[in-house]
Amino acid sequence: MLSRKRIVAWLGLGLVVALVAIWAIINTPGPVFYFSLGWAIIIAVLLWFGNRFLTHALDKILPWSKWGNVRFFLHLVAGLAYLLLLINATYYFIKVSLTELPPTHEQLVVMNVWGAAFFIPVFSIYFSLHFLRHWRRSELDIERFQKENIRSQLDSLRNHLDPHFLFNNLNILSSLIDKDHKTSRVFITKFAEVYRAILRTKSDDLILLSEEIDFINSYIYLIKTRFEENIRFDLKLNGSTGKKVLPPLTLQMLIENAIKHNLITESRPLEIRLFQPDENSLVVSNTLYRKPSDTGTGLTQSGIANIRKRYSHFTTEEVLVTETETHFEVRVPLLQIEHA
Repeated sequence: MLSRKRIVAWLGLGLVVALVAIWAIINTPGPVFYFSLGWAIIIAVLLWFGNRFLTHALDKILPWSKWGNVRFFLHLVAGLAYLLLLINATYYFIKVSLTELPPTHEQLVVMNVWGAAFFIPVFSIYFSLHFLRHWRRSELDIERFQKENIRSQLDSLRNHLDPHFLFNNLNILSSLIDKDHKTSRVFITKFAEVYRAILRTKSDDLILLSEEIDFINSYIYLIKTRFEENIRFDLKLNGSTGKKVLPPLTLQMLIENAIKHNLITESRPLEIRLFQPDENSLVVSNTLYRKPSDTGTGLTQSGIANIRKRYSHFTTEEVLVTETETHFEVRVPLLQIEHA
C-alpha cells in the first residue's frame, strides 16, 4: 500500500505532466522543446536517485542529531556539486554526440548558472521535507523513550515494595509459630490474602480507593497481630464516593514508614490515623516518637520519596509532609479516574 508521501509525489508528477501536455497541445512546439523536456526529465530522475543515495549515506555518517550544522552545509555543497557535474556531463555528451563539437565556454557558464538557479530552490524544498520527516521521527522516538522510561521507573518502584513486605511478614510469622499455632494459621490465611492482592495490582499504575481500603484493612490485621495493643489505628475512609484512584500500596507504605521510624512501646503506643479531610485528598497521621538512630530527614528519604516519584508520573499535585514535635502527617492527593 502506497504511503501518503508517495501518493502526493505521484499526484504532483502527474499534474506537471498534464500541464506540460496541455501546453504542448496548445502551442505545438518543435523538436527542440521535446528534446529539452526529455533531457530535463533525465536530469530530474538522476538528481532524485543521487540525492536519495547521498541522504542515506549522510544519515549513517553524519546523523542530524549530532552533526546538524555540518550536515546541512555538507549536504548542500555535495548536492550542488552533484547537480553541476550531472548537467555538465550530460550536456557535454549530448553536444558531442549530435554536433561532434564540444560545448563552448559561454554555453557551459550559462548551463551552470541555470543549473544552480534551479537546484537551490528545489534543494530547499527537498531539504525542508527531509528535515521535517527526521524531526517528526525524533519526536516520536523521544516520546516512546519517555514512555518506556516511565514504565521502567514504575516497575522498579513497584518491585521495591515486594521484598520489604515479604521479609517483614515472614519475620512476624516466624515469631507467631512458636507462640500461638491457632493465631499463626489465621495469620497465614490473612497474609495469603494480602499478598494475593499485591500480586493482583502489581501491573496496575493506579487502583480505586475502595480497593486500597479493602487491602489496607487486611494489612492492618497483620500489623495488629504482631504489635497487639502497641499500635492503634483510627480509620475514617470512604471509598464508595466517586471514582477516586491512587498508586497501589500507598497506604501500606505510609503505615510501614511510621512503624519503621518510631519507637513502639506499651507505655507509648503508636497511634495511626487514616482519614479524608476532603474528597480530593487522604491523610495518614501518626504520633511521633522517633528512634534515636533516625536523622532529621530520615523519615522522608525512602518510603515517602518512593510515593512522590510514583505520583509525579500522573499529577503535578504534591505529596505534602508535615512534621511537628508530636505528630508526623502525610497528605496524598486522590486522583479522578478518567473514563474513555
